[in-house]
Amino acid sequence: MDLFNTEFKGSQNLLPYGGTVLYYGKLMPPQKANHYLNALLDKIEWKNDEAIILGKHIFTKRKVAWYGDLDFEYTYSNTTKRALPWTTELLELKAIAEEKTSETFNSCLLNLYHSGDEGMAWHSDGEKDLKKNGAIGSLSFGAERKFSFKHKQTKENISLILEHGSLLVMKDATQTNWLHRLPPTKLVHKPRVNLTFRTIVT
Repeated sequence: MDLFNTEFKGSQNLLPYGGTVLYYGKLMPPQKANHYLNALLDKIEWKNDEAIILGKHIFTKRKVAWYGDLDFEYTYSNTTKRALPWTTELLELKAIAEEKTSETFNSCLLNLYHSGDEGMAWHSDGEKDLKKNGAIGSLSFGAERKFSFKHKQTKENISLILEHGSLLVMKDATQTNWLHRLPPTKLVHKPRVNLTFRTIVT
């Protein structure tokens, strides 16, 4: 099911069962979203993501960064990252996400996709470091991209377009029952920055 042109503004669960996904749409005017996009591109300490798969150490074209209240460790794809201290812009965006969702977050994983050639495969964010069934607040800046969910058992698919300056929240049993991905596309030639605010359990 495609939800490309539907405006829910966070009031309706996009998943039919087994979790909660709320899309708040654009939270700010284009000029402000552009400001944050440029600041994130310039000031974040971006590094190529790493993964160890079948014993091989792999570096992705996609770049990542990990920030938090403390120097939290976060392990996924058999590699561990240590959080950097917040930048001014990240604290501002965290406050916006928390005010809009009534959730609290203590960390943020950022992804930089240089073009539509770069995406993310099907996965769920169920790492032991994360609060179980906790909320993940996803802010998007830059190129608008399709984002998809697939139920782990029924294989039902749901997709929407994440807009420049928009917020999506995944919470409750979403990570247990659903996979999500950012499919690659040949139609996008501009960068996209995604911030996923999370809660690390200490």
